[in-house]
Amino acid sequence: MTQLLIRAFVKDYNNRQDPVVRERYGRLAGMVGVICNLILFAGKLAVGTLFGSIAITADAINNLSDASSSVVSLVGFKLAAKAPDAEHPYGHARYEYVAGLAVSTMIMAIGLSLLKESAVKIFHPEPVGFSLLTVGVLCASIAMKLWMSVFNRRVGLIIESETLIATATDSRNDVVSTSVVLISSILCKITGLDVIDGIMGVGVAAFILWSGWGLVQDTLSPLLGESPSPELVEKLEKKVLSYPRVLGVHDLMVHDYGPGQQFASLHVEFPTEVDPLDAHDLIDNIERDVREEMNILLTIHYDPIVTSDAQVGVLRARLSAEIRSIDPALSIHDLRLAPGPTHTNVLFDLVFPAGYQGDKQAVRQQLETFVTQQDPAYICKIKVEQSYVAAPAAPAAKKGES
Repeated sequence: MTQLLIRAFVKDYNNRQDPVVRERYGRLAGMVGVICNLILFAGKLAVGTLFGSIAITADAINNLSDASSSVVSLVGFKLAAKAPDAEHPYGHARYEYVAGLAVSTMIMAIGLSLLKESAVKIFHPEPVGFSLLTVGVLCASIAMKLWMSVFNRRVGLIIESETLIATATDSRNDVVSTSVVLISSILCKITGLDVIDGIMGVGVAAFILWSGWGLVQDTLSPLLGESPSPELVEKLEKKVLSYPRVLGVHDLMVHDYGPGQQFASLHVEFPTEVDPLDAHDLIDNIERDVREEMNILLTIHYDPIVTSDAQVGVLRARLSAEIRSIDPALSIHDLRLAPGPTHTNVLFDLVFPAGYQGDKQAVRQQLETFVTQQDPAYICKIKVEQSYVAAPAAPAAKKGES
């Protein structure tokens, strides 16, 4: 069914990197969400009103909020497809994240309202009617929400949309909440305790609030600037390291301006023996290949590494082993020796992961002591940096270099 809808309503559906095609996918998912949720809202509201069930009515309002969420998602995909302009040279793809945040906030507001109504029903219970129509409507809702969860997840994975994947999770959660409402109706009928309806309504409201808060966190995180996924970091580093004469990479930064709008920068280490023009040509090739294969606009900084100096190589290997023994999440790069008449400066960058909880000053002092132990003439000059990829990811290297 999913593929049938995609082929029928998404023109040029194989060209998923095109923002226009992506917007078509989002429009299809949004329209399916609006139509299905409005049908569910109407059916549950009618049954809940007819039989006086606050739990069923609460579930109906939840479906109405889902329909509103689909409308917001539709607008978000439409705005996200806008081309870059003078005021927004990085494009407008973050509108999709903003739409997701708006949807999450609406879910939280609905949950609070339902919590209040359900609490009142606990203290002032009212008779709850029951019929096979109630069971039929709720069972149909469960089946439809299961299909919507599968549909949104598949479309979300196809276009790599966190908004649609979150919508799929919300539909899956609705299956749980509607199942609770069905159990509530049956228990009220069996036991005659109408207070169960209010208790179950509180449960549904609490579940909506919990889901809404999770969605708020998921959609707010990329807007604040979250770390790239470990899978993306590994894939990008492996890609760059696969080219000849590349010794290592470090200082990777990934900036997310919305789905399909990622920018990255990193430092690539080359042997000093490589001609700068050849290195520049290779860097151009890497940047072009990453753009074509991973849809990431990559900017590379060239770092020359001395490989012919045995003294530097030995010290680099020992320092790397020492830093790994202190904490595998730490790393060093850009090691250089600057000899003078009375001493030799040992210069390198020490990288801590973001949010490092250890004693940075103690680590620094331990490395300074370690370097002096290698040669009393060594004086350590450490530049402290922060990593912008999630720990334990660290600057990658090959051929034993660091």
